[in-house]
Amino acid sequence: MKRVNLANIEKSVPNLGLGCMGMSEFYGRPSTDKEAIQVMQTAYDNGIRMLDTADFYGDGNNERLIGEFLKTAPKDVVVATKCGIVRGQDVLEDGNFRRGYNNTPAYIKAACEASLKRLNVECIDLFYLHRIDPKVPIEESMSAMADLVKEGKIRAIGLSEANVTTIKRAHKIHPITALQSEYSLWTRNVEDEILPTCRALGIAFVAYSPLGRGMVPTSRNAASFSFEQGDFRLSLERATPENFANNTALFKLLYDYADLLEISPFQLMLAWLMAQGDDIIPIPGTRKASRVIDNVAASELNLPTNIVGELSTAFSTRNVSGGRYTVNKSVTENATAMS
Repeated sequence: MKRVNLANIEKSVPNLGLGCMGMSEFYGRPSTDKEAIQVMQTAYDNGIRMLDTADFYGDGNNERLIGEFLKTAPKDVVVATKCGIVRGQDVLEDGNFRRGYNNTPAYIKAACEASLKRLNVECIDLFYLHRIDPKVPIEESMSAMADLVKEGKIRAIGLSEANVTTIKRAHKIHPITALQSEYSLWTRNVEDEILPTCRALGIAFVAYSPLGRGMVPTSRNAASFSFEQGDFRLSLERATPENFANNTALFKLLYDYADLLEISPFQLMLAWLMAQGDDIIPIPGTRKASRVIDNVAASELNLPTNIVGELSTAFSTRNVSGGRYTVNKSVTENATAMS
């Protein structure tokens, strides 16, 4: 795999990471500790060095899982975690929970201390603001993050789902090492302004949900997605019968090209994303070791230029039916944090 330099960390990483969120919740049955650690070990054995988590995932349990793995893992693993989303205690009628934001300096520092303990590390390689709190000036939040760098508790600072104005304001207070946002063949909104800004400022781009949240039918002729009961993706706009039907031509195109290249549709999507720039680090999540191996193989593919272009045109935003999140506003409070 190609490598991406991470400014301020003084490390480079392969341009493929592992998203660990789904091991703890949101995508059906959580992984057992044994299953999760096996997936992380397989990722490491196949060249992946960045593990991505957040204190929000599993209400801290996801960080604990990584901490267990790190007890015996080599020291070259780069750990990225996040703070800033607060899990509410009340459960909504649809079974989801409320969530809010907190980017205050006191909260950021307390969250960092808690993450250090769960991860079983003395210093976090990359510490993100998971979402931007509109009630707190970004300058105040960044100053607190910069204090953590000075104290040796984190090595570098990241932002997640920030707009261009926020990125530039934050970067003036302390250099941003990475920006994490959703980016896939199905979700292209970062291409116009966000990616060019990151490249101009030397900020690595970490793409979450690079496989479109796995929202591709398991067979060419399937009439719906086959997710487990309780999987939050069933609440998303793209899962409605109408939007599924509207996207059938795109699903067929994916299968046609995947069959032509003798790869899976998911490998095709990942290879397409890798073709968008060597500075992009996708972090596909999975609970299966076999999928890790498939993803590594896909990251090493060089797609024909004509196929990259045809996919880009076919999957333009205007051609994809269904937005990133849900039609149910109460669920949106939960679903928008799925990164």
